[in-house]
Amino acid sequence: MGLIQIAASILTSILVGALTRGAQRTYFLLALSALAVYWFQPALPLRSFDFWLPSLSLALVTLTWFVTSPPGAWKARQNLAGLLIIAGVVTFVDLSRYIFPEPVLTGTPTPPFLQYIIFLASIILFSVIFAFLTRRASSLSTLLLSILLLSILIILKSPQLSLQASIFFRALTDRPTATASALDLRWLGFSYIAFRLIHTLRDKQTGRLPELSLPEFATYVVFFPSLAAGPIDRAERFAKDLRAGFALTSTEALSAGQRLVVGLFKKFVIADALALIALNDSLAAQVHSSGWMWLHLYAYTFQIYFDFSGYTDIAIGIARLAGIKLPENFLAPYAKPNLTQFWNAWHMTLTQWIRAYFFNPFNRWIRGYKSLPAWAMLLIGQLATMLLIALWHGITWNFVLWGAWHGLGLFLQNRWSDFAKTRIPAANPRLQTALQVGGVLLTFHFVALGWVFFALSEPHLSAQVFSKLFGFG
Repeated sequence: MGLIQIAASILTSILVGALTRGAQRTYFLLALSALAVYWFQPALPLRSFDFWLPSLSLALVTLTWFVTSPPGAWKARQNLAGLLIIAGVVTFVDLSRYIFPEPVLTGTPTPPFLQYIIFLASIILFSVIFAFLTRRASSLSTLLLSILLLSILIILKSPQLSLQASIFFRALTDRPTATASALDLRWLGFSYIAFRLIHTLRDKQTGRLPELSLPEFATYVVFFPSLAAGPIDRAERFAKDLRAGFALTSTEALSAGQRLVVGLFKKFVIADALALIALNDSLAAQVHSSGWMWLHLYAYTFQIYFDFSGYTDIAIGIARLAGIKLPENFLAPYAKPNLTQFWNAWHMTLTQWIRAYFFNPFNRWIRGYKSLPAWAMLLIGQLATMLLIALWHGITWNFVLWGAWHGLGLFLQNRWSDFAKTRIPAANPRLQTALQVGGVLLTFHFVALGWVFFALSEPHLSAQVFSKLFGFG
């Protein structure tokens, strides 16, 4: 979000928190969030794709709700209202091409109304098919929808697949394919939308998903403060806040305002200043001094923290103005004495999601192989988990290396912790203090060195940076 979008979000949250009550608040938040899906989406070179991709986001949200809700739930009054709000927003956005002289809610002109009607008919057809499958075999419809979400995520996260998809869509719309780029399919917020939807599909399978109305469900998935950069909330927790009575008081406004000021300062003062000297592909090739390379690496290390945690503070502050208490995402991660605690304090909602829906089930599965020693099970589980987190950020070799770096680091830290418990006396306070300080410094630099893979696009650039950092360049 840019400053204009943040300012508009703050204003709308204040109005919603101050003027709406009960179900009315949910309906307003749904309408505003659906509009934000379009307004936050950056302009794309593919014709009308900054309309089609947000529309597909809302279609997938609606489709997932149909799959996870009881049969006939759409007939309830609040669910019909939710359908009308979503359809009304999408229709209004498309018709805006005939209302305003220039695009207002999208970066480029929306498609002709006839194309939108065909799109709407296709979504209704898919919804009917999935509703039929859900009645006949709910597990099959859940599986198919999960595969669809994961497939889209894989295409978006893989530069090569994204490029091929762009070439395909350009050829389909008679656009030149020579200028196709992997960045042509920048689908705003889809990483977070997909994980929220997969969470609800999985909880539906295991019987843990509470019954949610369509307005509650859709608002949870595309809630505008957390649409672009999280945090990843849980549906049941979010719905609890929606259902609770709320009136914006001066105390709540002050608390939210303080969080907003901190977030804005982190993002637009500290992070944006550090970005001027933070490690990137260009600096990796141009800088030859070891000292300067460490400076650029430290700048990136703090820039990525202040940027991401700043956005999180902004999202939490905006949400509180509307009565939603989004979960925390950062808790002084660079001050942690080991890698496990770092990951329990960095992007916490992603870590918790991965732990609940991958790490714990994977560990239970791998324990079935009795021939594997315990250390091997631990190594495989931690490598697989960190590789999954890495691939969620992007399917490139550098992200794979970053995931492997942290997976091996977690394994080695676990082995050291087990060794230290039996070899290092806990009764020696000075030794424990030294170990604590040493652990913080070691963990910080391990994480900082890992950012080399994250910040750069190619493994050979990362190798150059490592050689320069340690004086071999």
